[in-house]
Amino acid sequence: MPEPRIALATYDPRGGLHEDRDLPVLVDALREAGADAVAAPWDDTCVDWAGFDLVVIRSTWDYSWRAGEFLRWTREVGAVTRLANPPEVIRWNTDKRYLGDLAAAGVPVVPTRCAAPGEPYELPEDTEYVVKPTSGAGARYAARYTPDRRETAERHVARLHAEGLTAMIQPYLSRIDTTGERALQFFGGRLLHASRKRAVLAPDTAFDAEKTAHPGLERRQPTEAELDVAERALAAVPGDPELLYARVDLADDEDGRPCVMELELVEPNLFLFLHPESVPRVVGAILKAV
Repeated sequence: MPEPRIALATYDPRGGLHEDRDLPVLVDALREAGADAVAAPWDDTCVDWAGFDLVVIRSTWDYSWRAGEFLRWTREVGAVTRLANPPEVIRWNTDKRYLGDLAAAGVPVVPTRCAAPGEPYELPEDTEYVVKPTSGAGARYAARYTPDRRETAERHVARLHAEGLTAMIQPYLSRIDTTGERALQFFGGRLLHASRKRAVLAPDTAFDAEKTAHPGLERRQPTEAELDVAERALAAVPGDPELLYARVDLADDEDGRPCVMELELVEPNLFLFLHPESVPRVVGAILKAV
């Protein structure tokens, strides 16, 4: 039986330092397991994606700047080989208005209002809140505001709309400053591992400032309540698709109950550098998917 050909889709840092610390580890582990594995930028026009048995989206971390182009790529690749996760899942998950679908299915989520360019919107007058785009990653174009900074928040929304982006407005979950944000990783349909990080959005930080995406990252054992919410979120994905990987990001609401901040089905950082014991399970799940 020939070696399975597997591509791990990533991004081109354009001469900078590649941020995906797990990528070379995963490529080497797949090769050691008998696969012909390579990492390739998703927008490299020289890559023959049809020549692979499986293309796994791993760290296409520039996609939110080029969402239309990226979605076309997923459709094209999905038409010539198997893409994980599937193109229809990617399309649904690249727009954070999916939180409304999860809420309609009874999944506890951060209350969210959205305003597309030209649509009216309201900003909270009595509580701290967050403004960010519905398509984004790594806290790009995200900021938190107190009610007295209304004019700054309005300029933020105007900037998003000027760039053709839909704005999200959410209450700031203050407990995240003490209990942090938890990430539950799933691979091959099973819980892989979990971690916790500190709050990303510091007060008075400009929305277009550089931010540390995963401050204070540490290992964590998820609670039963966290695991229950995460599994309910995954069960609510439309179409009941077969997901190779998923990350569910949770934070506590004002009553201390976990709720979904994001359901990451596109290109979640797996944090294998924090959980090296998970590498064999990831490799096994990828080979099984082939």
